[in-house]
Amino acid sequence: MMRQMREATKPIMLFTAAAFVALMVFQWGMDITGRSSGSYGEIGKVNGTPVMYNDYMSTYRNLYDQAQKSAQTPITSQQNEQIENAAFNQVVNQILIQQELERRGITVTNQEIQDAAKYSPPADVRQQFTDSTGRFDLQAWQTTLSQLSQEQLLSLESYYRDVIPRGKLLRQVSSGIYPPDGELWTKWKDQHEKVEIRYIPFDPGSSIPDDSVKVSDEEIQAYYQSHQDDFKVPAKATVKAVVLSKTPTAADTAASRAKADAVLDSIRSGAADFATMAKRESSDSASAAQGGSLGVVAKGQTPAPFDSAVFSARIDRATGPIETGYGYHIIEVTKRWRQDSAQVSHILIPIQRTDSSELALLDEADSLEAMGAKMPLAEAASNLGLDVVTADITSTLPILQGAGQIGEGSEWAFQDAAPGDVSPVYENDQAFYSLELVSSQPAGVLPLDQAKSTILQTLRMQKKMKMAEAEASKVVKKVQDGEALAKVASDLHLEMRHAGPFSRVDYVPGLGRENPAIGAAFALKPGQVSGVVTTTSNVFVIENIDRIPADSSAWLKQEKQQRQTFISTEQQQRLQQWISALRASADIVDRRDEVLKPAGSDNSQQAPQSSSPYGGMPGGM
Repeated sequence: MMRQMREATKPIMLFTAAAFVALMVFQWGMDITGRSSGSYGEIGKVNGTPVMYNDYMSTYRNLYDQAQKSAQTPITSQQNEQIENAAFNQVVNQILIQQELERRGITVTNQEIQDAAKYSPPADVRQQFTDSTGRFDLQAWQTTLSQLSQEQLLSLESYYRDVIPRGKLLRQVSSGIYPPDGELWTKWKDQHEKVEIRYIPFDPGSSIPDDSVKVSDEEIQAYYQSHQDDFKVPAKATVKAVVLSKTPTAADTAASRAKADAVLDSIRSGAADFATMAKRESSDSASAAQGGSLGVVAKGQTPAPFDSAVFSARIDRATGPIETGYGYHIIEVTKRWRQDSAQVSHILIPIQRTDSSELALLDEADSLEAMGAKMPLAEAASNLGLDVVTADITSTLPILQGAGQIGEGSEWAFQDAAPGDVSPVYENDQAFYSLELVSSQPAGVLPLDQAKSTILQTLRMQKKMKMAEAEASKVVKKVQDGEALAKVASDLHLEMRHAGPFSRVDYVPGLGRENPAIGAAFALKPGQVSGVVTTTSNVFVIENIDRIPADSSAWLKQEKQQRQTFISTEQQQRLQQWISALRASADIVDRRDEVLKPAGSDNSQQAPQSSSPYGGMPGGM
């Protein structure tokens, strides 16, 4: 259990199910066709086509590596489960696509492959023959193509045999996407046509005193009975918790500072140059590969301590350590243009737990788990000198102070535990933690006595809005009788505000975004005054001062790019809908839990479980 939970982590984004399909599925292909292989055979089926273990593991490893590269720390067991599910969904999608290719009879001819090889190399290859201006050197590519070995040509042929049919399928699935000029112009106009207005806000929430609005108990009772769905509450659990924070200790911080000092001393003493030390020691991998270079940094672009050091440091002299939220930096400024910008390199030494500190934390977590299996959590914590807190969590917002979101702990509390049970030690990116369930209550409806104050506020606000609308109607009537809005506001001692110019999609302070007030502002001609305009929480009377038309010539200049962007977006949405429909109608069998049982289970085909794709899994590196 603890081995699976010892991967420190931060949240990572995973593409799953329909969202993963996108264009890359069709353009690149994954060679997942249900072909056999692998010691564990099939782990599922898609409309009768086997999902093979080796295909699944290959995809899983790719996703795991991508996720790990985007994270500063290792993957947790909970995130590993997300990756496993994403890998299975991706394999399923690929099989569905292959089945659809066969059903539609989509194939590729030798001539199509030859033409593609001559004129359309794979994207990564094409990039190698593209200069800085974006010009593709076709002649250079074709010369290289003529010199490829037989093995390379076969590999290229295999690529096109997979990609070209998928491209044909893509065109069939997303055909007919071509927005008319009018639709594109409307979208452009929404973003670039602007108006300028003045308006009177009636602000019922603040301008009308609460004690001037009466709400009866009968009204509250009637509202409660007719809005039961509004008062549904999630399941709730009260737990005792012990949290072992992963935050570096003071000793860890001191160790990181000492390392930064040592790096600086090595550079200044001449034992190593800055670039060498950056490649060896910096945790900023992107700049480390460039000898620590950050390129040209503008004033104010970096955190304040870093920025201050950059514009005060001696040129060509290593300076530091400078502490920011990222850790300790050693910097070197090679050029500076007054106080505007500078050419900077840095070495980042993060503030993180030392190996000994990490081991001590893991040992403490091991001990807590071992004791928690034998005694109440408070007793286990007392034996280890740890604090116990009592907290309430809900199934929709499982947050624990010091540990953040506790997904695994929440599942245990709401699905597996009985009062008095002590959980295993779970882990997320912030901490190790263990729970003891004190009590729980199922999801239900908030009692009237607890909902009463909220209902009172709602009904009171509704009545205030009606009162504000009545006041606004008086203003509108005076304007309709010939008075200027500004004079009416002055006579009635009402505040008049100014806004704009703004577009239909802008957020406008005081008015909001894309609501009836914005719509009314654009519906008016210059000089016109609106009727009573009601939004969710305010009432307005609006006067249009000026309208700034969208520039049609500017629209024409960018129309082609706008259309391409529109088509690409619509294409993605249609593909996601299409693959979702395929999955909904498919017979998908997932046998991973059955086939890949942990060691020690009664399954004859046991696959060792691991939170790493390379640790303990068949074929691991």
